[in-house]
Amino acid sequence: MAEITPNLVRELREKSGAGMMDCKKALVENNGDLEAAVDWLRKKGLAAAAKKAGRVAAEGLVGVAASGNDAAVVEINAETDFIARNPQFQAMVLQAAEIAAAKEHTVESLAQAPFKGEAATLSEEITRLIAVIGENMNLRRVERLSVANGVVATYVHNATTPGLGRIGVLVALESTGDAAKLQDLGRKIAMHVAAATPQSLDVASLDPLALERERAVLVDQARASGRPEEVIQKMVEGRVRKFYEEVVLLEQVFVMDGKTKIADVVEQFAKEIGTPVVLKGFVRYNLGEGIEKEETDFAAEVQAQAGISG
Repeated sequence: MAEITPNLVRELREKSGAGMMDCKKALVENNGDLEAAVDWLRKKGLAAAAKKAGRVAAEGLVGVAASGNDAAVVEINAETDFIARNPQFQAMVLQAAEIAAAKEHTVESLAQAPFKGEAATLSEEITRLIAVIGENMNLRRVERLSVANGVVATYVHNATTPGLGRIGVLVALESTGDAAKLQDLGRKIAMHVAAATPQSLDVASLDPLALERERAVLVDQARASGRPEEVIQKMVEGRVRKFYEEVVLLEQVFVMDGKTKIADVVEQFAKEIGTPVVLKGFVRYNLGEGIEKEETDFAAEVQAQAGISG
């Protein structure tokens, strides 16, 4: 067995662009033969994946899946919107969502979860597809909701194919009531969430920093009116309530009727089916949100490649 020195690992890393541990494994598998190790990495798709790892991946798909009283949503990104129509990529995202629905996962544990297909794990399948399709990809986030009794409804807005699209929503309803009726309500609320983009379930769970920023802006606006301080405080409290109606799910007006608060929709539904219903939580994933995309000037890029000055 040839000695795998740090210098040899570093040289392979420079040649292939692959990760340190992958380089070490490649050298072990090939008895220290540098060129054979490069070929091994290429066959595994690891060298190709490393070269693409710096590219911005803000496209891809959001996938949702349900399993009994549990459901999950995942986001897997790639570089272009064409990827959303690739059957292999679609199958990978959907299976990732199904794995996440069956058991609680972090991004790290989901990446190492067993995968049914050509690869042993989800991470390895992503690496394989990077080599096959030629785009950088990454598992960005995952979330799962569960209820002891009731349903976790799922919804994908403008689905590319069942369970996959650009906006995915989960809504958890805790109840011992009729499951089909709960699913119907849950889906309608999920459609509302997709459209209304709430920031929190209730006032208590609203981000304190977001509320503080909003209140500071409202105070400045109210003081600009020149009114007495006690009047200003009443104005601010009124506007804060309006802010809650804009960003808190239970305080929002249901988009399907334009007049009833979501909290009242749930309460009325509970009376109709004769058993308590609690809206326990929601998750909304919008593909690529928060990812800083590169803005390129195509004409300037062509000129640069052609050696033409502007």
